[in-house]
Amino acid sequence: MTTENFASQAEILKLARVLGTTPERLAYLENVDAAELQAFREQVTDTLFDANRAALERMAMASKLVPSPILAKIAEKVFGPLLCARIAGLVDVSRGVDVAKRLQPRFLADVAAELDPRRASAIITRIPLDTVVAVAGELVRREDWITVGRFVGHLPDPTVRKALAVIGDEALIRIAFVLDDKGRIDHVLGLLSEERFRGLLRVAAAAEDLWPPLLDLLTHLSEKRIEQWSHLLGELPPALRERVEETLGQAS
Repeated sequence: MTTENFASQAEILKLARVLGTTPERLAYLENVDAAELQAFREQVTDTLFDANRAALERMAMASKLVPSPILAKIAEKVFGPLLCARIAGLVDVSRGVDVAKRLQPRFLADVAAELDPRRASAIITRIPLDTVVAVAGELVRREDWITVGRFVGHLPDPTVRKALAVIGDEALIRIAFVLDDKGRIDHVLGLLSEERFRGLLRVAAAAEDLWPPLLDLLTHLSEKRIEQWSHLLGELPPALRERVEETLGQAS
């Protein structure tokens, strides 16, 4: 399995989510370039979010007339997560933040699963840290790796660092595999202690189904990071260490 297979597999998982189907039904796309799959996924997302845009814009305008505490209650009891996700990118940023921080973390997790972070990045970066961490914890509890992975690239370091405390080692490996911005992997892992990274390797070594996402993760580390943690890689079981060496050799 090549590093390109890893990237395409991750994109198929995310595309299946958008299309509301299973990854198995899209397995025939595995040999399609990952960048093309990502572009297609984003086109599908744009089509879904731009449908009925005029009506959504009118709703966003009308929401300005309702006090934030009342609007938060309406959002949870009437609008629901899907409609809130569609409107989020159309409301004033300060207004969106004020409403979001009044919503329950479980409901915000529902909204996050439906949201396109590209359209609401300004709101996401200003939501209180404790709220983001609570939502991350809820998404991890649901094992919704894809949603967490879509948001990492939109969060500042202090928020990511605190969220890492509620994300277990196995969860972190699975989230990294479906991260939208793989360029963030080296930076995010750089926020970890050496002992925490050793924990990732131990968890992956004990579960063979974690080998592919771990190998994919390692291909996105900088040479500096690989050198920094090379002694930890040397502690891996022989079979996994051989796979790591082979995968890193392909990526170089």
